[in-house]
Amino acid sequence: MSRSSKLALVVIVPVLLFAAVQLVPYGRNHANPPDGALVAFDSPATKQLAERACFDCHSNRTKWPWYSNIAPISWRIQRHVDEGRGELNLTAFDPASEDMADAAGEAGETITKGEMPPADYLLAHPEARLSSAEKQALVAGLDRTFAVFVEREKQYKLEKERRSGRE
Repeated sequence: MSRSSKLALVVIVPVLLFAAVQLVPYGRNHANPPDGALVAFDSPATKQLAERACFDCHSNRTKWPWYSNIAPISWRIQRHVDEGRGELNLTAFDPASEDMADAAGEAGETITKGEMPPADYLLAHPEARLSSAEKQALVAGLDRTFAVFVEREKQYKLEKERRSGRE
C-alpha cells in the first residue's frame, strides 16, 4: 500500500466513522418538557444563581447549545440532562419522590464538595462559574429552600452512624 493510500485511510476512516455515528438517534430530542411544580426558592437571588449554574441539567428549561446535536457529544449532554432532571428537577419538583427529596437535601453539600456543576460543564459554560461568595450564597439559599429535606438528610446520616457504631 502506498504512502498516499495510507494517508487517505487515516483521513477517510475517521471521517466515515464520525458521519456514521451521526445516524444514532440518541441525544437529539431537545424538546423541553413542560414545567411542573417550580421549587419555591427562598429568595430571587437563590433562584438567579440556580438558574445560572443548575438549570441546564436540573430543570425543564435546558438551553441546548449547537454542539448538542453532534454525536458523540450529544450523547453525553443528553445523558447529563436526563440524569440531572431525574435526580433533582427544579421546575418539576416532586417532594413525594424519595430520590428527588434526597437530592434536595444534599444539593448544598454537593455544591460545597465541588461535585456540581461538573467541571466539563463549566468548561463550555463559563457563565455558570460561581465565585466563592456566590457558591456560599447558593448553598445557603438551597439549604433554606430545602430546609425540611436537609434536616431529614442530617437525621438519616446520624441514624446511620449510630447503627454502624453499634455493630
